[in-house]
Amino acid sequence: MRRSICYCEPAQAFAGEANTWKFIYTTHATLPKGTKLKFDLMSKGRNIDWETPTNDLKKGSNLIFGVLESGKVVPAKAVNTPTSIVPMFEFALPQEVPAEHTFTIVVGSPKGGLLARKNGTRAQTLAQRRRTFGLYVDTTGKGYYDEPEVFTLDVRGDKLDRIHVVVPSFVCKNKRFDTLVRFEDQYGNLTSNAPDDTLIELSHENLRENLNWKLFVPETGFISLPNMYFNEPGVYTVILKNPKTKEQFKAPPIRCFAETENALYWGLLHGESERFDSTESIESCLRHFRDEHILLYYGVSPFESAEETSNETWKIISQNISEFDENDRFTTFLGFQWEGVPGSEGIRQIIFAKEGKSILRRKDAKYTSLSKLYKSVTPKEIISIPCFTMGDKHHYNFKAYDPEFERVVEIYNAWGSSECTVKEGNPLPIDYEGKKGIGMNAEGSVLKALLRNCRFGFVAGGLDDRGFYADFYDGEQIQYAPGLTAIISKEHSRPALFEALYQRSCYATTGARIIVGLFIAGTGMGAELTTADRPGLRVNRHLTGYVVGTTPLKKVEIIRNGVVLHTISPKDYHCDFAIDDMDPLSKVTLQAPNKKPPFVFYYVRATQEDGHMAWGSPIWVDEEPTIPGKGRRLIKSSAKPVAAIPQVKITEEEDEEDFDDEDDEDLE
Repeated sequence: MRRSICYCEPAQAFAGEANTWKFIYTTHATLPKGTKLKFDLMSKGRNIDWETPTNDLKKGSNLIFGVLESGKVVPAKAVNTPTSIVPMFEFALPQEVPAEHTFTIVVGSPKGGLLARKNGTRAQTLAQRRRTFGLYVDTTGKGYYDEPEVFTLDVRGDKLDRIHVVVPSFVCKNKRFDTLVRFEDQYGNLTSNAPDDTLIELSHENLRENLNWKLFVPETGFISLPNMYFNEPGVYTVILKNPKTKEQFKAPPIRCFAETENALYWGLLHGESERFDSTESIESCLRHFRDEHILLYYGVSPFESAEETSNETWKIISQNISEFDENDRFTTFLGFQWEGVPGSEGIRQIIFAKEGKSILRRKDAKYTSLSKLYKSVTPKEIISIPCFTMGDKHHYNFKAYDPEFERVVEIYNAWGSSECTVKEGNPLPIDYEGKKGIGMNAEGSVLKALLRNCRFGFVAGGLDDRGFYADFYDGEQIQYAPGLTAIISKEHSRPALFEALYQRSCYATTGARIIVGLFIAGTGMGAELTTADRPGLRVNRHLTGYVVGTTPLKKVEIIRNGVVLHTISPKDYHCDFAIDDMDPLSKVTLQAPNKKPPFVFYYVRATQEDGHMAWGSPIWVDEEPTIPGKGRRLIKSSAKPVAAIPQVKITEEEDEEDFDDEDDEDLE
């Protein structure tokens, strides 16, 4: 059976390239006069998609029109569809088109030559093999369209613009690791579009002079460099230099330890991709975050309503979560967003410890409230992450805080930080420009919850344009960079990462891969210490740690009970610190609700000169009586105590509310 022939000229495009595109349709049968042809760009109208042309022939650029073999121009009519904001374009044939003759759809400039590019239509900025366009044909002219004919076009990466170097954040002295080098265009696509004689020089601190690494740009657009290692502990940055352009490209920093059992894993538990909707194409979304963002774990986060996530969609998501999970490469988490009563419940990202779980819908009688949802599961079966807690009309006041399920809190996502109010120093507030948007509600302050002895680690969310966030994306809400969460774990597997998250062994950043560490008496972030076991903490809390930035650091703040205890102003992109808090513990502790021991908490907050930030999860210290026969002998110190700094106060009414708490560490 003879078939129509569909092809494109040119047959390929470079991402973001402006040109004139011809979609040539050779029909296998005669098309009578009045036949209608409907062309579908298959675009969603986003900035990254193919530029939407105009059908106004008076314009001199970015046009769409049809051309018969005789050269006669056929105007296009825009036809809106309920499923897309980008119209289809319909052509009505003014005359018969015989079999094996062509009808050409032109998208771009009405004139050739140099104007074909100058006045053309911009291609999508996303590289894609066999990008499709549809053409529906109705020979009756009455709107009875058959299955579409399909045009395909390869979109390749544009000119080499930057080099992305991917390295582990934690390594051990003399232990070999792999380095991934991605050659990218200005839009982040892999590309080999570089001069043939391009050689890239690799270097790093302490690289031996007799080593000279030069890399060519491979056809695949990426290359893996095995067996790199460092001879001495310290901070390292791998640098790639293009001698032709004199440009330098730095990898995220690496901290090399003499010994360590832990590794640092970057990922995202709540967030979407501007390129791929996880509900519509979960497979493409997972590949995008794994292969292009080089994340080591990813959690899906569709909203639980049937309108947003049907049972069939949830089934597809669950299947892909199972298929993509791979130890030591890429961990996937099954999860969803649950939207409860503003104030008392707020927005939650529910993370399952295992795959194959059913979505818990709020319309189901078993899950109409958070308390019911928590009763239906057991601790460590899920982690419930309060998100966007300071977003007005969607906030969470932490009065119903559950320490068994709410182990971490989302302190930041692309719509702002919920750490504290602007008056308390929040540089990334939830806010909007114009007349419509969501502001901040102080009841949802993470700092306020910490002062009430809520104990959770910090995670960060990415960009979200689903559910109520959809109004933000298309509206006047202020948008920041998508965040990242660092999980510190001994193994790269779902059980190990989930357990590390449960233990609050994690921290949040605004998207930069900043390395953060905070320890009290050698115990790390998320831990709870007590003077019953370590009586020396009554006299001195010895805080040590480090911050390694991706750009020069502006300041590193050690925060105690919501107040800056110490500020470091590094002169470089990294710093180590050691601080003794010699204030008597009894003078700086906060009173805990429910007759729990007085407590103090510490966390580190880092700010780079480029504005990126990181928040290390807190460490708690409880003041409890020493248990006979335990702990160390208290030795009096001759050091004079430092004057107590002011503490943030909480009201008597707030102090009576029901909250849980935990604690942290001692010093030698």
